[in-house]
Amino acid sequence: MVAAAILGGMNSPRTTTVSRVIKAPPAAIYAAFLDADAVAAGLPPGDMRGVVHAFEGREGGAFSMSLIYADDESEMTGKTSEKTDRFSGRFARLTPDTLVVWATTFDSADADFSGEMIVSTHLLAVNDGTEVTMVTENIPPGIRLEDNEMGCRETLQQLADYLGG
Repeated sequence: MVAAAILGGMNSPRTTTVSRVIKAPPAAIYAAFLDADAVAAGLPPGDMRGVVHAFEGREGGAFSMSLIYADDESEMTGKTSEKTDRFSGRFARLTPDTLVVWATTFDSADADFSGEMIVSTHLLAVNDGTEVTMVTENIPPGIRLEDNEMGCRETLQQLADYLGG
């Protein structure tokens, strides 16, 4: 758990790891994580829509964003409101073309969604492009691990589509 060591030894059993190859170089994927428009397009899983409210794409920089569920979504509900997951965070660590670590917190009155969640995205150049591995730690108890894993898989698909790979 690289992020746990980075951010002070957090050791959470509520962790998921998702990986896939994206047909783009590490530099392009790294740059996408530091670009508000790319994050708005690539981060929302499935049919969700992303709205970036604030974004400082640098180490220590803050961001806030909403993920908005599709109008016809009937199975999932938002953490902030019925159709919205709003969260804020910071770029906890950046290693060019190799690692992006976000520390995020959901804007929710429900204690089951509280706490700082760490998302570490590791980039490794491979023959077909870049192996992108997302490790999400300290997942709040209100989020089912399988939902987080599915959301990360969909995010990586959206990112691949955005980057054309």
